[in-house]
Amino acid sequence: MRSDWVAATVRAKAMARRRAGAGLCREAAAQPSLDQALEVLSSTSYAADLAGATDLAAAQDATRRSVLWQLRVLAGWVPVSGARMVHAAGAAFELVNILLLARRLAESADQPAGQLGDQDSAGDLHRSVPLPEYFELGGLATAWPRLSAAGSTAELAELLRTSPWGDPGSPDTMPDTLTAVWLRRLAAAVPQARSWAVAEAALLAARRILVSPATGTSTVPEIPERLGMLLQPLIGGTWSTADDVASFRAALPAAAAPVLDGVEEPTGLWRAEAALQARVEEDAFRLLRSGLPGPDTAVGAVAVLAVDAWRMRAALAAASAGGGSEVLDAVA
Repeated sequence: MRSDWVAATVRAKAMARRRAGAGLCREAAAQPSLDQALEVLSSTSYAADLAGATDLAAAQDATRRSVLWQLRVLAGWVPVSGARMVHAAGAAFELVNILLLARRLAESADQPAGQLGDQDSAGDLHRSVPLPEYFELGGLATAWPRLSAAGSTAELAELLRTSPWGDPGSPDTMPDTLTAVWLRRLAAAVPQARSWAVAEAALLAARRILVSPATGTSTVPEIPERLGMLLQPLIGGTWSTADDVASFRAALPAAAAPVLDGVEEPTGLWRAEAALQARVEEDAFRLLRSGLPGPDTAVGAVAVLAVDAWRMRAALAAASAGGGSEVLDAVA
């Protein structure tokens, strides 16, 4: 038994018990409106965060903030040996902040003086979905306090290059590049999550080379050198010349290929993404049932809460669209 993990283990198990659960999420998803779904969820631990949500984007953002808060609380209970693990998990929220800042800076550069914040990147007045506020990272921040001071996209890129995130690449590759950096960090700091990081890396690569962001049609684009190098330790590199799902799956290492089981066309990648969430949850419950105090329980709790929040977002989106969720049905 690892006595220094006793308090964190007790706290982690208590946090996991506060999840909404698959059943309640399906009930919320079946509602014909967002307001009715929020009413269904009003008795959950998410209620306080959801209370001020007036639209789908705000409600979904609230689920992420709820998970971040629980992670910050857990960070106060884990021993020193668990700090690297918790910070690696928290880096997912720092990544969101960085991409949000990059978007704001890019839009500001495209807008005339006096109209900042009123237009989107296409120049349309009064953005239909306001950008969310930055996540409050507290002690989980890695480079955000320094990065947040950037006043232009060029300055942000330079600050990133001298931070643990490294070279972000071009603006259009930044999300994938920084996501790959995070997956590498997660796999290194949290051995229990390595298989999840490998699977997510495979899906990132599949989206990059099998689906055109502009049209949704199959394509074989060139993979940026840095992105390929970042993904190499997780999924190798022979997949970069694949031109369909079958050849892509065949090029993946054995540990990564199963994430595409049952997927025949790029349009079915969403099913693989949903199946991965179900797999992470199953693994996480197994970790939660660990008999002795230790990091397994903490990792399991964080993963269970993350998947629960993902289900919540899918349920809220379904209710906002009139009820019923093919995504949740796929992981039922």
